[in-house]
Amino acid sequence: MSQSQQKRAQKCVSCGINIAGTSAASFKCPDCGTQIVRCAKCRKQSNLYKCPDCGFMGP
Repeated sequence: MSQSQQKRAQKCVSCGINIAGTSAASFKCPDCGTQIVRCAKCRKQSNLYKCPDCGFMGP
């Protein structure tokens, strides 16, 4: 994992909060495989996310 990917992995891709020590979900983008991290609040509210690499959008 590159340094830019590690920095992105520390923040929720939907709201941008620091996810360290939270119950965040981490998964790969369905289109390009980039690691995406979302906080519990954004997951619960089904907030949209956008892959920072390919632009894929999901709930």
